[in-house]
Amino acid sequence: MEDLSLHILDVVENAIAAKARRIEISVLEEIEEDRLTIEIKDDGIGMDEEVRQKAADPFFTTRTSRRVGLGLSFLAQAAEEAGGKLEIESRPGDGTKVRATFQHGHIDRKPLGSMSETMVMLFLGNPDVDFHYNHMKGEKSYTLKSQWMRERFPDQSYMAPDAIQWLRKHLQEGLEGIGVQG
Repeated sequence: MEDLSLHILDVVENAIAAKARRIEISVLEEIEEDRLTIEIKDDGIGMDEEVRQKAADPFFTTRTSRRVGLGLSFLAQAAEEAGGKLEIESRPGDGTKVRATFQHGHIDRKPLGSMSETMVMLFLGNPDVDFHYNHMKGEKSYTLKSQWMRERFPDQSYMAPDAIQWLRKHLQEGLEGIGVQG
């Protein structure tokens, strides 16, 4: 994967496949500490210890449709190549938390990519999931919750043109406001 936003998309899609109804996505850019942390927390079915231990192994998957599971292993590799690591916390019935850390200024750290496009795809493609996205860069932060969109457009589909326009504008302005390119 070319950028970290695509890794986030992959992990969130796994959470949705694991029956998550609430997903929290946090991006924390600590420039002074030279650290980037991405955390995705869900309320899905979770994993037992054996599955959690193997989750980042590219030759292990719980899916029956294929024999390899590359998403978490690629994220682990991306983190390690940039002086960081991948951590997974999970218990059956309690959901899963995936945390990837990176040395922010590392020459091999992949670019963050378009978080606005990633979030638009997630929001529009999964209207029944309660998303909470928080992005902090230094002292500034930006938050977007799918609940806000439901409150703003209670009688409309997420696919209504004005809802999509509002979502894109909110993300673009919010991220630019904290110094992140959409």
